[in-house]
This record gives sequence, structure tokens and C-alpha cells, in this order.
Amino acid sequence: MSLDRIAELLEFSEAEALWGYENSAPPPAVELLGLASKRLGGGVVLSARHDVTNYWSKALGFGFESPVTADLVAEITSFYREQGTPSATLQFAPSVLPPDWDAIREKEGITEGGTWVKVARLAGLVQSRETELRIAEVGAADAEKWASVLVRGFGMPEEGIAEMAAGVVGRPDWTAYGAWDGDELVAAASLLITGQIAEFSGASTLPGHRGRGAQSALLAVRARQAAALGVKWLSAETGKPEVEGVNSSLNNMLRTGFEIRYERQNWTWRP
Repeated sequence: MSLDRIAELLEFSEAEALWGYENSAPPPAVELLGLASKRLGGGVVLSARHDVTNYWSKALGFGFESPVTADLVAEITSFYREQGTPSATLQFAPSVLPPDWDAIREKEGITEGGTWVKVARLAGLVQSRETELRIAEVGAADAEKWASVLVRGFGMPEEGIAEMAAGVVGRPDWTAYGAWDGDELVAAASLLITGQIAEFSGASTLPGHRGRGAQSALLAVRARQAAALGVKWLSAETGKPEVEGVNSSLNNMLRTGFEIRYERQNWTWRP
């Protein structure tokens, strides 16, 4: 499989995960966050007009079904203007950026943001450190509790965002997992299957319970499920640390056999 084809699958799986989160939100969360979404040119454009975290307004998954052009970028930014979105992050795999990208982004007011790394590995079992925490699948009865832990673990406010996240629990192709300390849910993670890809679409641990092996175990249980379902690739993404080795999420994934496939520049649009 070519590197471009692998990148296409990895970007598609990430885009579908974010689409799933934002399009699973109940009506009160849609209104509170100002959610709107659109499929465009093979990718997705997502707007959360009232999101105080500046995380959920994203455009991604582009450049494989059709090329990234000035017209496509203008359609993306027009959608955000129509929605009244205060800012958005545009994410393109480096291989799909056109030669005239600098001219396009200057015209549209797009500036450089942070850098993420896309990591992946062939499906298979992974080793995890021992943990006294109980790792198990999360059902509908614990969906709100699971979403609360996931959101708080990322340092995000719960209002609206937790209700949105809870909507993926029990959806087709999604599985939610948790780590319990006794009766207390202390870590959360999710898995989305999109064809050949198992997308590790979000995982966090509450601050007081970090360093106890929860995320290593949650990586392992998701890898086992993906292998059982016969997918080919495991995929995830995380921020590139300014100092090598200080991103614990990235460190956990590298220890379990994930490899950095490419670095991806984030691009920030503001009206």
C-alpha cells in the first residue's frame, strides 16, 4: 500500500471520528455549542461557534478524493463565515498541500498553528504495563459518567461537550472503554472502526489517577478488539511536544508499537 493511500485512510478515520462526536450531540448540546457540519470535497467541515476550547471547529480529511485548491479552501472558509465561527483549525496531510498553498492561505487569512503527529501501526496485540485498575467496556448506563471523565481528563468544561461526547456510546462501529478504581471511573477511551482502520479517537485520565497504567491498558484493550475485528491499521494523533519525550500520550503509543507516520501542521483561520 502506498504512503499516500495510508495517509488517506488515516486522515479519513480521524475525520469520521470528529464527525461522529459532533453529529451525535443531543439538541441542547447542539444549541449550546452552536454546532454545524458539512461534508465537502471528500472531507468534513465542523463548526462549534460557542466552543470556548477552540478545539471542535475543524476542517480535515481533504486532498485525496479531490485536490486541495483555492476554490475548496474558499468554500471551507465561507462555511465558517456563514456560521459566525470565531476561529477554526484546518488540517491537511502534508502530501496534499498544493504548490500555491502559501498564496492560498495568505488570501484567506490562514496562519500557522501548532504541529500534530499522526501515528499508526499494523493491527495486532500490544503489551501493556500491569495495573490494578479494572478495564472494561462502557455501556449506555455509564455513558454520561464516561463522557464526563473523558472531557475533564482533557481539561475541557463539561457543559455541552460532555453531552456531545456521550452520544457516541453505543453507536454502530464505536466502543467506549473505561478504567475503574473500585467503583470510581477514572479514565476513558474510545475506538471507532472505519473499514480497514481502527481509530483511537480520544483517551484521557483524571489528574489524580495518572501514572497508574490506565492509558497503556486502554491502548491494549482497544488493540485486542481491533485485531479481533480484522482491521489492518491502528491510527491515532496527538500534539507534537516542544521538548522531545514530554508528551505522555505519544510516549505510551510509541511504547506499544505505534510509529510516527508524519508530522502535520495545523492551520488557523480567523475571519
